Amino acid sequence: MFKVVIIEDEDIIRNGLVLTIDWLSMDCTIVGTASNGIDGLNLIKEQKPDIVITDIKMPIMDGIEMLKRATKEASFYSIILTSYSEFEYAKQAISLKVFEYILKPIDEEELIKTINNIKQEIKNSIKNKIELNNQTVVDIDSYIINSKDNYYVNQALLEIKNNYNKKISLEGISEMLGVSPSYLSRKFKAITSQTFMDILNQYRIKKSIELLISGKYRVYEISDLVGFGDYKNFFNTFKKYLNISPTEFLKQEDKRLYSK
Repeated sequence: MFKVVIIEDEDIIRNGLVLTIDWLSMDCTIVGTASNGIDGLNLIKEQKPDIVITDIKMPIMDGIEMLKRATKEASFYSIILTSYSEFEYAKQAISLKVFEYILKPIDEEELIKTINNIKQEIKNSIKNKIELNNQTVVDIDSYIINSKDNYYVNQALLEIKNNYNKKISLEGISEMLGVSPSYLSRKFKAITSQTFMDILNQYRIKKSIELLISGKYRVYEISDLVGFGDYKNFFNTFKKYLNISPTEFLKQEDKRLYSK
């Protein structure tokens, strides 16, 4: 789920954006709104959103100044809402790497298209980080599609996808499905060419990369959030599949950001 904040001083526009767009269908959730730049800055610091939608001219602090300060505190994609008369002023934000400028009155289809483009950018960023280390982390959806000829393997894969952040095991899933662990293990390996633990660990690593890139959590917190629990286990598993530790990965990402 992508986190979105909306910062706009006009109530009718702000509330309209929240209520008229089907955010859930785009895998997005509105985590907060604000009506001025100061409240918006505090909201960004607190929520660390993926996407910030903001007006330019607002009371107390304008949108550009808010973005200048916010980008020092968090990493996010920004969309600026602007009137035609303010567009030249809006372009001052070019150094802030604003993703898109949308003119008022807001075209809902244009905004939805922009949100979808940002989501794809985020997904590509994650994919590029994985490829940077010359490794392939499992795409579990492709396995689920290919395993439909075996109900039990498909259910095991769905359990991984839906409950990777919990304590799950091949034995527990076998008991739930009413088959023996040895049968499920053989079928799993035959269809995926990998063991249950390999796919579970790789999927957890994939989810941990998303959290690392977001910059919203400490490494030890991510270990718990993706189901590893013990940090040492997370550290060793991450390095096994990507040939780099989580902390080294973060340093590499920081260098990439500051070299832009």
